[in-house]
Amino acid sequence: MSLIGSKVQKTPAFLKNEEVFQLLLDDVNAKAEIIKLGGGKASTEKHHKRGKLTARERIQKLIDPGSSFLEVGLFCAFEMYEEHGGAPSSGTVFGIGIVHGREVVIVANDATVKAGAWFPVTVKKNLRAQEIAMENYLPIIYLVDSAGVFLPMQSEIFPDKEHFGRIFRNNAVMSSMGITQIAAIMGPCVAGGAYLPIMSDEAMIVDKTGSVFLAGSHLVKAAIGEEIDNEQLGGATVHCEISGVTDHKMADDDECLEKIRSIIGKLGEKPRAGFHRAAPALPNFDAHEIYGLFPADRTKPYDMYEILARIIDGSDLDEYKSGYGKTIITGYARIDGWAVGIVANQRSVVRTKKGEMQVGGVIYSDSADKAARFILNCNQKLIPLVFFQDVTGFMVGSRAEHGGIIKDGAKMVNAVANSVVPKFTFMIGNSYGAGNYAMCGKAYDPRLIYAWPTAQIAVMGGRQASETLLGIKIQQMEKGGAHISKDEQQKLLDEIQQRYERETNPYFAAGRLWVDGIIDPAQTRAVVSRGIAVAAHNASIPQFNPGVIQT
Repeated sequence: MSLIGSKVQKTPAFLKNEEVFQLLLDDVNAKAEIIKLGGGKASTEKHHKRGKLTARERIQKLIDPGSSFLEVGLFCAFEMYEEHGGAPSSGTVFGIGIVHGREVVIVANDATVKAGAWFPVTVKKNLRAQEIAMENYLPIIYLVDSAGVFLPMQSEIFPDKEHFGRIFRNNAVMSSMGITQIAAIMGPCVAGGAYLPIMSDEAMIVDKTGSVFLAGSHLVKAAIGEEIDNEQLGGATVHCEISGVTDHKMADDDECLEKIRSIIGKLGEKPRAGFHRAAPALPNFDAHEIYGLFPADRTKPYDMYEILARIIDGSDLDEYKSGYGKTIITGYARIDGWAVGIVANQRSVVRTKKGEMQVGGVIYSDSADKAARFILNCNQKLIPLVFFQDVTGFMVGSRAEHGGIIKDGAKMVNAVANSVVPKFTFMIGNSYGAGNYAMCGKAYDPRLIYAWPTAQIAVMGGRQASETLLGIKIQQMEKGGAHISKDEQQKLLDEIQQRYERETNPYFAAGRLWVDGIIDPAQTRAVVSRGIAVAAHNASIPQFNPGVIQT
């Protein structure tokens, strides 16, 4: 192993970076606390008066005392659906918890948000939960308390392949895979949504607060003229003693959650993947120093080795091809004891052995070739991959094109796409263009993908994109006979840049589930460790097939 040293000094520039980064983190934490309130204190009080726990309270009572809940999609729907009053966390709380020492996926409707109604991105979030359960062979628990589809947006929720019906399809597929699904009906469960708990392997219902039916009492009266209340139509007594639709009648939320814990505690053990873990060791340097290392001016270079030295065990990196393709760092390391393969963009300006200068954050042909070979090695050795993205894209220009950058870039993308070991991605800075793909963006199936507050995701950098869009806009206006003054051009440019900056920030990405969340860099080790522990539940790693990669 090769120990990574550190040359960090707490200079004025370091302290300025630290201050800016801390402000970004404070903003993330403040927004997160507001989101966790769901529909607000008044809605929570109404919920409690009905004898019900909130979604987050249910999850805390369900998981083992003192254990951590890895939330996925906290910022989902951020600043979306404002015309409908917003939907904090998309009205659903989900993540990975531990029940009786076993990793499980938990999905809980938040009925304090629009009575738990489903917005378009709520569907996407629930499909993400099922995807994590299927990829990792984890049991999944649904805590159901929802009024069903948000009707004003039904056309964006109902009929397409990745819409509402896909959830029930996944219920069936997971059962065939032997993945345990347990559902608790703890509030309303209406119409098509009724299929989710009943297609699970075991369903329970809370007396007097839980109900399940294809059509509620008002619709029944309108459709067939029958007058009946919801409890008589589809309450706990009906479905546990007459229809047989549900399996267990529970007195209240607490008894229901304890019943779920009891069932999970009796599940049999299955084979696990053989990812290697040694005794964990802390990095040699404080992870919080990353705040000062990361430049406030994102155009400035920094040394990725310094970042890695504060993430990997003992700051030890067994580097692969250290003298070749220097704008990507590749190497074997450990994180919390787990063996991992690191693929990280190097943002320093580097000099090759031929004396050529290479711009940091850009993927050159040699970097792409090295990364592709390293990914193959990790697949052969059954070592999970961890990607750290701060990439502006692949190198452009005649020299790069003549040197075959497209071929080498395709080689790297192919290696990432065909990789079968678990992949984990952290967007720490720029994530632009095809660099996003090559460094295992969302489209390339990372098991978990998180952003630091400094992340930006876009097809190209803001300045280049804004100037390109401005040029197109001016051309269109001038074709129509309009003359654009310099001041008007600057105003247009400012408007374009503001919109582009909003669309590239991590909140925009997290709101649409392009990333699973926004985290403090100091949490990175914990996320990787938890992710590999979860991935180890799936022992069926397929044979790696490199496809058309040419080595």
